[in-house]
Amino acid sequence: MLIDYLPIVVMAVLAGVFAVGSLMASGMLRPDRPNPVKLSAYECGNDPIRLPSGERFSVKFYLVAMLFIIFDIETIFLFPWAVSFRSLGLFGLIEMAVFIGLVFVAYVYIWRKGGFDWGAGEIAPNEAEEVIDRERALFTRSEQEVAKPPDVNDWQGAGRAG
Repeated sequence: MLIDYLPIVVMAVLAGVFAVGSLMASGMLRPDRPNPVKLSAYECGNDPIRLPSGERFSVKFYLVAMLFIIFDIETIFLFPWAVSFRSLGLFGLIEMAVFIGLVFVAYVYIWRKGGFDWGAGEIAPNEAEEVIDRERALFTRSEQEVAKPPDVNDWQGAGRAG
């Protein structure tokens, strides 16, 4: 009876060996080059910066999130259907074909309305250069702020004039 669990135990052991082996191999093979940017605190990937007044995030991000949820829910419905496909028979096949057809119609509708376009071609060339220059200035400023290493001699007032 316990012999029936042997494949599961072997799989768990192999998964553990693979995970530990991968971590050890990456630790031995990777170059070790620390710098102030790598050693700085990392939280959410970006430094918090304020947007200039009047500038807001594009609604496209909200649209992408909603589209992801719609098509993700479709996948959630497909998995149980695939598991019970044989017991549902022809009715289940027709029902899922109608569902996939409706999702496809929604996809075509969103595509025709421009929901997948980010509007890159709508910016005039001089506007695009201004946007690139503004982004470059923000990136350079935040990069300079991150790249400044802390003064190790100044942690208890040492090095201060006075």
